[in-house]
Amino acid sequence: MQEEQTKNDNSGQAQAETPAESKREQSSIQFPYGDLDDAVQLAKAVHEVGGQSCQVEQLAGHLKVAASGGAFRARLAYPRVFGLVEAERGTISLTQLGLRIVDPNQETAARIEAFLTVPLYKAIYDKYKGYTLPPPAALEREMAGLGVSSKQKDKARQVFDRSARQAGFFWAGTDRLTLPVVKAKPETRPIEETSDSTNGSGRNFGGGGGNGGGGGLGLDPLLMALLGKIPPTGDPWPKDQRVRWFRTFAMNVSQIYDTGEEVVDLSINLPKDAGQ
Repeated sequence: MQEEQTKNDNSGQAQAETPAESKREQSSIQFPYGDLDDAVQLAKAVHEVGGQSCQVEQLAGHLKVAASGGAFRARLAYPRVFGLVEAERGTISLTQLGLRIVDPNQETAARIEAFLTVPLYKAIYDKYKGYTLPPPAALEREMAGLGVSSKQKDKARQVFDRSARQAGFFWAGTDRLTLPVVKAKPETRPIEETSDSTNGSGRNFGGGGGNGGGGGLGLDPLLMALLGKIPPTGDPWPKDQRVRWFRTFAMNVSQIYDTGEEVVDLSINLPKDAGQ
C-alpha cells in the first residue's frame, strides 16, 4: 500500500485503491480525493509554519501527525492537484496561486482559479458551462468517460460537488456550474507594490490621477493589480506561470465585462509537448 501511495503522490493524485485494483484500472485524468477546503487548509498551514515554504516534517509537526504516515502523504497531494503547492526534496512550497489563496483579500478569486486548475473539474466546467449538470449517476458516467476509473467515480463526484460549492460555482443553483462574480477590492495588492507607474520595466500603467480604481486607465483595480504582477522586460517568466497569469487575467476580464447575453470563452494551455 505504501509503494502504491508513493506512486500516486508522484503523479499528483491521491488514489484510494489496493495495488491489485490499481493494476486492473487506473484513472487517466487528475483529480483530488480531498476537497478544496482540505487543500486550502494545508496551504494555510504551510503559510503559518514557514511563510512561503517549509519542510514536510515541520508541516507534519504543526498538524500533529506522523510525517511518514500514509494519510498525511495522501493529504499533501490535495493542494498539489489544485495548484496551491509544489513539493521537492522534502520541502513544500506555496505557488503564486497558493500565496493568493492564503491572502483573505484574494482568497475568493483564488478559489475559483484553484477549482478550474483541476483537470477533471475544468473538463466538466467547459462541457456543461451554461447547461444543467446531469444527475449524479450520469455525472459519474461522464467522469468515467473523461478518465476516472469505475471504482473511483463515486468518490470523485462527491469531492467535485463539495469543491464546486466551496469555490462558489453553485451560487446560481446546485444543478449547474456558474462562474462566481468577484467584487474587486481596492486594497487587493499592497500600495508599495503598485505605486511605481512603470513597474520597474519602463511600461507606464497609468501613474497617478484618476479615481484610484484603475491607475488613470479607468480599469478595475483587480486588473491593474494583475498587470502589476508582470515581471520587468528581460526577467525570466516561466511558461507555467505565464499560463496561470493569462488564465487569471482572462477569468477576471470575463467576470467584469461579460453579460448574460455576451459570454467570451477562452482556453489557454501549453502545448502537450512544451518543455519547461
